[in-house]
Amino acid sequence: MVKWILTHSDCDGICAGALALAANPDSRVFFTHPYGLLEDLRGIAVGDGVIICDIALSEDKLTAILDRFSEISSSGELLYIDHHPLPEGICMESIPGKVIHDINSSASELTYTVFREGLSHLMERVAIYGAIADYLDGTPVIRSLLCNWDKRAIYFDTGILVQGLEGYKRNHEFKRKVVAQLASGQPPNLNVDLYNAAIENSRREEEIIKTLKEQIQVYGRIAYTIDVPFSLGKTAIYARALANVPIGVAGERRKGFIDMSLRTCEKSIDLNSMLRHIAPNLGGSGGGHPQAAGARIPEEKFSNFIQELNEAVKAVLNE
Repeated sequence: MVKWILTHSDCDGICAGALALAANPDSRVFFTHPYGLLEDLRGIAVGDGVIICDIALSEDKLTAILDRFSEISSSGELLYIDHHPLPEGICMESIPGKVIHDINSSASELTYTVFREGLSHLMERVAIYGAIADYLDGTPVIRSLLCNWDKRAIYFDTGILVQGLEGYKRNHEFKRKVVAQLASGQPPNLNVDLYNAAIENSRREEEIIKTLKEQIQVYGRIAYTIDVPFSLGKTAIYARALANVPIGVAGERRKGFIDMSLRTCEKSIDLNSMLRHIAPNLGGSGGGHPQAAGARIPEEKFSNFIQELNEAVKAVLNE
């Protein structure tokens, strides 16, 4: 019996968690992230069933995480569903438990596919929301599901979900309620608090777009900002665009570290690979998708990080 659902707190993770909850309604939802997954797994009793959605495997803690996977799966169910590139040297078969992994699909789509036989047709929308939010709505599965719904209404609800969740960045209790709402088949537009937060966050986004250029620092081929009070992912996108460079970085100071999101549109740049090589050497960690990734670096090493990232980018672009 599944007792725990561990998932990411972004839109794709929330939708994947909602799909897992709809299929396992007696489970408890807990939000985690790559850097905190190991400690959260240590709090789970051996024998408890666990579903993990949309959480990349952190390279610096990989051995310990896989050992914990093995302990949990030895006497209980462990289902790992993810779409981030696996660490170098690791394949699906070497991960204990049941593994569903595909870098070309969202975590929401993968979770829906696992449980689709036991889900109502309303859960199709949740899979689509998560896929759109992670820019992975062009897959055959999602295109097929979209044929069953009015596309305009689906994208409207996804916008409410994405924009609204930004207003509740670390409010996990509110996000748990959103997961429960989605799992019950209700669309995002019925959540008044989420709707109002989406409107406010959209207004705030317009303000940021107009003033962000003054806060951007440029080093070589990297544009970066620190402590802009807005979504890190979106800030990284706009920083890159406004500075007209290949990579945008948006970071915030947290407990002696810089937590950051990185974005690029250059297909030749693989941010996941770069971060997995650069970050550990500076006492941090990083990874994600080729064009959208994240990292955590000690604050005093941030300048070194930007310099090394710039050198890596120049090498790829043959500059």
